[in-house]
Amino acid sequence: LLASPSAFTETIAQMRAYWSNKGITKIGAFDARGFIFASALAHEMKLPFFMLRKSGKLPGTTVSVSYGLEYGSDVIEMQVNAVDANDRVLLVDDVLATGGTARAGAELIEGQGAKVAGLATVMELAFLNGRSVFGHEVQALIVYE
Repeated sequence: LLASPSAFTETIAQMRAYWSNKGITKIGAFDARGFIFASALAHEMKLPFFMLRKSGKLPGTTVSVSYGLEYGSDVIEMQVNAVDANDRVLLVDDVLATGGTARAGAELIEGQGAKVAGLATVMELAFLNGRSVFGHEVQALIVYE
């Protein structure tokens, strides 16, 4: 996908078309492939972009949450000033699998008083039921049953 400019452009265009009239005020993305799609989408939608990263990777004061993975646990962080109570955040990632990472991101955002609009993802592994774990609207361009 990333090797094809036309496929990448179409991916961002489909995400933008789906989310453009849903009151999104900021776009957040997961470390690291989510950054690729989210930064392009934020640019196209003319919205601020922020990162949710593994522990210790962001400058300044951060908030964190620990969450379970299919193979253990992890911690993600975001800067405390990344969102505020007036924000409606779209999360972006490359794959939705078990939903643990997406749910952790939503918890971070909601913990800072903002609202989560949903998740835009390139691919969803639907048989892992991550959509139900995440608990918000999901746009998946490719769904594997």
